[in-house]
Amino acid sequence: MKTKSHKPNKVAIVTLGCSKNTVDSEVIQSQLENGKVHTVHEDTKDADTVIINTCGFIDNAKQESIDTILDFAQEKKAGNLDKLIVTGCLSERYKADLSPEIPEVDKWYGTFELPQLLNNLGVDYRKELIGERKSSVAKHYAYMKISEGCDRPCSFCAIPLMRGKHVSKSMEQLVSEAKALVKDGIKEIMLIAQDSTFYGIDLYGERKLAELMDRLSDVEGLDWIRLHYAYPSKFPFDVLPIMNSKPNICKYLDIPIQHISDNVLKSMRRGITKRRTEEVLDRIQSEVDNIALRTTLLVGHPGEYDQDFEELKDFVSRYKFNRLGVFTYSHEDGTHAGTLEDHVSDQLKSARADEIMAIQHDISWAHNQQLIGTNQKVIIDRIEGDSYIGRTQFDSPEVDNEVIISLNEGYLRVGDFANTHIMGAESFDLIAKLIK
Repeated sequence: MKTKSHKPNKVAIVTLGCSKNTVDSEVIQSQLENGKVHTVHEDTKDADTVIINTCGFIDNAKQESIDTILDFAQEKKAGNLDKLIVTGCLSERYKADLSPEIPEVDKWYGTFELPQLLNNLGVDYRKELIGERKSSVAKHYAYMKISEGCDRPCSFCAIPLMRGKHVSKSMEQLVSEAKALVKDGIKEIMLIAQDSTFYGIDLYGERKLAELMDRLSDVEGLDWIRLHYAYPSKFPFDVLPIMNSKPNICKYLDIPIQHISDNVLKSMRRGITKRRTEEVLDRIQSEVDNIALRTTLLVGHPGEYDQDFEELKDFVSRYKFNRLGVFTYSHEDGTHAGTLEDHVSDQLKSARADEIMAIQHDISWAHNQQLIGTNQKVIIDRIEGDSYIGRTQFDSPEVDNEVIISLNEGYLRVGDFANTHIMGAESFDLIAKLIK
């Protein structure tokens, strides 16, 4: 058994769930390291303390979080860990239920208990460190959370229960954070939030996303800015001229539609209709040339019947999103949808998701075929085997298409930008050569 101490020798942070959790873990690491605690992400070897930052959004994510906690509980029981700490969304919602079941966990913390977590490890929380962090996902790109929480009433979503009401960060704080990230080598930032389009209402009395993007685009050395999680209802169209006029703002927009049937949208409490959704998408595509749209859909929600799903399939076929992901519905405690009958079987939910992705497979293939023969600026994310793996401005890391370039083409470093010529294409990959 290792010798326990008030301040650990090495803390490993294990992050589960979305990119917003990744940012939270980076904040934890920044605070601990400024408290002279050696902290690493994911690499738990020789760590005497492990912090698990959990996700509690959907069934699969909750199960992954619980399984991870149980795995490290066994490590603790075997004497390989001094301390096991759990934080994040799952802990926020279920710590009272899980604590008696997993006694190996030393402490459970919610999403707003960072000072208490740090104190447990002998470190004082320092407000002046807010915004100071290092990217844990790459040395050349980072996620930047522009707000916390959500005021939307979506029937299927438990985020407001776990993260609270919408709270924006100030523009000054975000610009300062962006400058610090660039100074640390970051070339691309992904703006994220539970709802990025709501940014600024609580601080400034009106939506300020366009002004924020404008100010961030002036940060010297920031090559790409990418916008995620833009809610379609009351979309702030003033961001579109900014996208057109600022060369370092990617022609890319992540806009989660969730569904298109009016029946399902009403059941989801999305605050938007099919007609209005299509008007929003049409305007975005007409005002920003060559924009790549990514969306997320949710199938199997209470109220989705065969005719609703057929309507969704037709919509996907007509709008031909550049990028698309699908989730299957699961009941969430405390949500409105959780009180409704979950009448779509798990098997049918999965089959519907597969149908949508089969349609999208062909759409993505067609989009990529159109890129053959074009020149594209690419950022190199990693080296894999005998290839460089990169992305265009139309792709976000981990979820979108990749560009494959042979190492024989020439010397590149991870984080470099390269001018390429697209030679071939598959459904989710592009094959390119360097322009010399």
